Amino acid sequence: MSIGRARRVRLAPDAFLTLCLVARIAAADSGASKEPAFLTGYNDDPKAKTIAKTLLDKLGHIATVGSDEVMDGGYRGKIHLVPELPKLKYRQQLVWVASALHAIDTFFADFTTTAPKYRWKNLELKFVRSVGKRTPSAYATGWTITHNVVGSLLINERGVRETYVHELFHLNDFDHGDWSGKTLTTDYKAIVKKCGTRGAKAVKCLAPYAPNDTKVRATGTYYAFQTNNGDPVHEYAAELAVRYFKEQTEIRDAGKLARTAFKCGPVENARAWSALVDEFFAGRDQVPACD
Repeated sequence: MSIGRARRVRLAPDAFLTLCLVARIAAADSGASKEPAFLTGYNDDPKAKTIAKTLLDKLGHIATVGSDEVMDGGYRGKIHLVPELPKLKYRQQLVWVASALHAIDTFFADFTTTAPKYRWKNLELKFVRSVGKRTPSAYATGWTITHNVVGSLLINERGVRETYVHELFHLNDFDHGDWSGKTLTTDYKAIVKKCGTRGAKAVKCLAPYAPNDTKVRATGTYYAFQTNNGDPVHEYAAELAVRYFKEQTEIRDAGKLARTAFKCGPVENARAWSALVDEFFAGRDQVPACD
């Protein structure tokens, strides 16, 4: 599968809750029918506008446009991004985003005993289109997720959902003081030293350690172990969060897993899983203990 998630960047100071309050105050100003300014961009697509307004009203998300910029895409090279609202021909992207974010909200609603140390509401969603490329699919910084409407991973509902779980974890990871870098690096480096990262032999060796099945087309390796992508342990951790979301959801919906639980693989998996669950998810793991 072609990969399009971007490398991590450090978080900017969080001023986004203020933006949400400003948007909501503007919407309710003096009881008038005013609406947040960003919604006017959807005036030529009422269906998309309704979805964007619901995301704001229900979850506090602002679905607006990103900047016209040339970004350093790491192994992808320089990438020109232009503003592109998810409306009209790109409305399906917003439909999938809304489905993903509501599913994530439902997922966290199950935490009825102890609240997770996690933020999943009140985000800024910036939509762009890459010129001549289909990467990155998305990247996250400063409680903002930037979404590429032609991203290679964002071709169906599942791809969008997993990408948002992945990017959302990046934001929370750095909010926890670069937890993954401090906690998972030793085991991660040992796995890479043991297996390598390129070639069929390396990929076979990495398979039991890979939290998710997403691979980089150019190298054939798992995205969690793509080395020239910033600090790769961050991507491993975000893919681990995707696996957590998938396994917990599968247990909730089907009562069992279709394949061996990640934590029941190599010992490194168990350590990473336990640390993730305790740090971010209040120790809540619905997957049965390993035999």
